[in-house]
Amino acid sequence: MKIDLTDTTAGDINKALVQGRRAIGTPAVGMVLTMVIVTDEENAYDSIKAAEEASHEHPSRMLVVIKRHSRTPRDRTHSRLDAEVRVGAEAGAGETVVLRTYGDVSDHAGSVVLPLLLPDAPVVVWWPVGAPDNPSADPLGRLAQRRITDLYAVERPLEVLQARVRSYAPGDTDLAWTRLTPWRSMLAAALDQARVKVTSAAVEAEAENPSAELLARWLQARLGVRADRVVSPGPVVTAVRLGTDEGEIAIERPEGPLATLTLPGQPPRSLALKVRPLSELITEELRRLDADDMYAVALRGEGIEETV
Repeated sequence: MKIDLTDTTAGDINKALVQGRRAIGTPAVGMVLTMVIVTDEENAYDSIKAAEEASHEHPSRMLVVIKRHSRTPRDRTHSRLDAEVRVGAEAGAGETVVLRTYGDVSDHAGSVVLPLLLPDAPVVVWWPVGAPDNPSADPLGRLAQRRITDLYAVERPLEVLQARVRSYAPGDTDLAWTRLTPWRSMLAAALDQARVKVTSAAVEAEAENPSAELLARWLQARLGVRADRVVSPGPVVTAVRLGTDEGEIAIERPEGPLATLTLPGQPPRSLALKVRPLSELITEELRRLDADDMYAVALRGEGIEETV
């Protein structure tokens, strides 16, 4: 069910949500969090689709904030809020409100979103594109327990990554880090099997890949060795090599969904290591709402002395 509202208010949007739930006989009590997505028109469809797929595991109220550019002098002076309320089959396993802001309203999105948050429920803010320099200081970011950004969406990811080091606050995370979960799991499992001391490390990936930089920093912090960055044809991370006195530990994925794991003194074996879709990344991030300490370690490349 969809309800369109033009030049509306947060109060009218809340009334429309109640009306929609009554019409389809669905209560709001099953929702576990509020997810705020701050995006543009170009990326809104894919972002909403990914979040709605994630809502099947994490039923939520989704508030999509789209700041519209002023095209005419009237647009610049006339503040307006339009909304599209979706409930039932139109909104995954929760409910969705698409908010389009015009004029001065765009500069006060926090005031628009605040009355629409689920009471006593955690808040997650996700910027698919256009994330602020300091997410925790952003008006919407201050409302959230978790703040999700994506270094893959910026032009100079390694420069932005350095800025994130300086602005990091507990609750920040990035999908460039989330993409590394399978790699980190496989590396930990490989070292559990090999039980050897790592003396060197190298991460191979396309140039300027933020996931490769985070992975190299994480390896340096956890293993206490230098992790070299090696440029490969890609796409994304293609290999990790760990040097030991007994031989090389390597995970290689030059292309496709399969990787090859090589351990000293053992035959190579194939492992599933696909590039995961956006919906899986968001689903993973919503499974925990506390601070991601390992992301902080990876950002700084220091902080924990244990092995992987």
